[in-house]
Amino acid sequence: MLTWILWGIVLAIIVFMIVRRFVSPKFLTELDQEEFKKGYRKAQLIDVREPREFNGGHILGARNIPLTQLKQRSNEIRNDQPVYLYCQSGARSRQAARLIKKHRNTEDIYHLKKGFRKWSGKIKK
Repeated sequence: MLTWILWGIVLAIIVFMIVRRFVSPKFLTELDQEEFKKGYRKAQLIDVREPREFNGGHILGARNIPLTQLKQRSNEIRNDQPVYLYCQSGARSRQAARLIKKHRNTEDIYHLKKGFRKWSGKIKK
C-alpha cells in the first residue's frame, strides 16, 4: 500500500514538472513569427540561449542573457518596455518568463513560438 502511494507521488511530481516546462503561463503571450517581427524592434529582445548558441547566430538586435544567468542579471531588464524572449525551441523562454515575472514584476512578456530554430527573419552570425 505504501509503495503505491510513493509511486503516485513520484508520478504526480513528474507530471507537474513536464506540464510546467511545456505549458505557457497565463501572463506570457506566445507569438508566431509574423507577430513577433511586428513588435520586437520596439521592445527588449532577449535571447536566453547559452553564449555558444547565441554566437552561432541570433536575431538581429537581440541581447544575450542566458537562462542560467537570468536570476543574477534580472536588473538589466527594464520594467517600462515589453520583453520579447526567444530560445532554440521555446521551452527555456517559458522558464525565463517565469523568472522575469517573479524578479521584475512585469507582465508585458512575449515569446517566439517554436523558437529560433523556426526563425526565417534577419539574423546576425
